[in-house]
Amino acid sequence: MARVSDEELHQLAAELGDKLRARDWMLATAESCTGGWVGQLLTSLPGSSHWYERGFITYANAAKIEMLGVPAETIDEHGAVSEQTAGAMAAGALIHSHAQASLAISGIAGPGGGTPQKPVGLVCYGWALTDGTVMSSTCRLDGNREEIRSRAVAASLRGLIDLMG
Repeated sequence: MARVSDEELHQLAAELGDKLRARDWMLATAESCTGGWVGQLLTSLPGSSHWYERGFITYANAAKIEMLGVPAETIDEHGAVSEQTAGAMAAGALIHSHAQASLAISGIAGPGGGTPQKPVGLVCYGWALTDGTVMSSTCRLDGNREEIRSRAVAASLRGLIDLMG
């Protein structure tokens, strides 16, 4: 399996940027396993300052709690890689920014760190809009660390594109 191509990632980023610009909205991102890849991708597009407001890289649980306001109980009960945590990350990114839309990613990119309950390749996503909509999703991605991370970036963008209609 290959990673998602740079061309496909740029196409998804441009499509999301167009949707945000059409609504005169700003985006905030909250990333864990992708380490800022979404933010880097979005800011590589000319004019992204018109629709990308800020990004949070919250790799450690303490960062999720301190920067995004994810309840410690959520992480304790469900784990950092869970739909509950990803949804709370997305909601927190909106609260701690001036954005109208957000996306969040938390996962296990490997090669280590997986368990039978939460294997390598498990990625959880969260998306939030200022109208109170919070959605989350989980998928299992195959591949090596870079492939999993590139697929997670693409899936997070597709999810928000779909949510915005």
